[in-house]
Amino acid sequence: MVLDYEPGDKVINPSNKDWGIGQVQSILKEIVTVNFENVGKKVINITKVELKKY
Repeated sequence: MVLDYEPGDKVINPSNKDWGIGQVQSILKEIVTVNFENVGKKVINITKVELKKY
């Protein structure tokens, strides 16, 4: 799996746009930690949840 983002990148979760813009904090294999402006830190399995660069 090739990820098109890295720590520091801004992303959104198209399924939960109300979370706001998030900043990628860390990536460990398919687990991405993102700090979103409206809901705080989320640990996301990118094989199950899509993230898009903002």
